[in-house]
Amino acid sequence: MNNWDTSSKDVKNPASNPVTMRTVRFRDYGEPADVLRLEEVAIPVPGPGRIRVRVCACGLNPVDWVMCRGHFASQLPLPRGIGLDVSGIVDAVGEGVTGVAIGDSVLGAADFIGGSSAGASDRAIMYYWFRMPAGLDFVQAAALPMAVETAYRGIDTLGVRSGQTVLVHGAGTTVGFAAVQIALMRGARVVATAGATYAGQLRAMGAMVTSYGDGMVDRVIELAEQPVDLVLDTAPISGAIKDLIQIVNGNPQRVLTVSDFAGAAELGVRASYGEEPSLRYDVVGHFAQLTAEGKFTIPVAQTFSLDDWRTALEISQSGRAQGKLILLPTAD
Repeated sequence: MNNWDTSSKDVKNPASNPVTMRTVRFRDYGEPADVLRLEEVAIPVPGPGRIRVRVCACGLNPVDWVMCRGHFASQLPLPRGIGLDVSGIVDAVGEGVTGVAIGDSVLGAADFIGGSSAGASDRAIMYYWFRMPAGLDFVQAAALPMAVETAYRGIDTLGVRSGQTVLVHGAGTTVGFAAVQIALMRGARVVATAGATYAGQLRAMGAMVTSYGDGMVDRVIELAEQPVDLVLDTAPISGAIKDLIQIVNGNPQRVLTVSDFAGAAELGVRASYGEEPSLRYDVVGHFAQLTAEGKFTIPVAQTFSLDDWRTALEISQSGRAQGKLILLPTAD
C-alpha cells in the first residue's frame, strides 16, 4: 500500500471530514507562474507511517519553483504539489503511527514525494513531524523545517567547531540566518555577508557582518583578522564561488554551497546535495523548542491566504522576499 491510499481502512479518520480540498499544484513542467494552479482535489488519506493535518501554515521555499521547472522529475510523477514546510493540527493518523493523536499541533515536512499534493493545501500528508512546543505559533513553526535542516546539515558537513572562523555567505536568506545561529552555538567566530535588512540582527547575535559585491573578499578578510577556515554559501546563485574559494586561501574543499551546484561542479566546491548526506529533519524539534524559548529564530517576511498564492510566488521570485513567505490556508 502506498502512503496516499484513498481507502480508509488504515486510518482513524473522523467521518465528518469534507471529501475535497484546495491545493496549489502543477500538471506540467515549466515556469511556476505558468504551470501552477489552485485546484479542488480529493482529500488524501495517510498510509502507514504517515499523518494528515489541517494545514495552519505552509512555508514556501526556492525548491518549490525549482521542482516546477523539472528538478527531481524522475522521482516525482505529475501532478505534483508545492510546499514542504508545514504546521497544523492532526486530523487523521495512518497505520502504525504512535505518539501523536488527532487534535495535536505539529510541525514538520509534507510528503511531497508520496502524493499529488503537498503543504500548500487545506490538508497535507506529513512524513516527518514533531509536536509543537508551548509558546510556538503556527507561523513561526512553518518557517523552521527546511531552513533548519539545510543549515544544520551544511554546518555539520563542513565540520564547524568551536574556535574556527566561518563565513556564511548569504546570511540574509532563511538558511543563512539559521546557519549563522547554529555556527555561533558551536562556538565558531562567524563572518556573515548580508544586506541591510538583517545586518543589525546578525550583529546583535554576535556575527561580524559585511555587504556583498565588489571588494567582498578584502572586506571579509579584514573583518576576520585571521584566516577563514570554512565557508557556507547560502546565497542565491550569483557567481561568487571563485571569491569564496579565494577567501579560504584557494582550497575549494573548504567551501560548501547549498545553491550553486553548477558552480560547485565546475570549481570543485562541495555541494550540499552532492555528497548524499542524510537529511537532518531529526534536529527540527530541538530548534522548535529553542524558537519557543526565544533562543533561535527564522525571520518571517509576510503571510498570505492560500487564495493569494500568486502574490507570494511573485515576491519570492523577485528576490526581495527578505524572509520567509508563509501561506495560511483556511482549513475548516
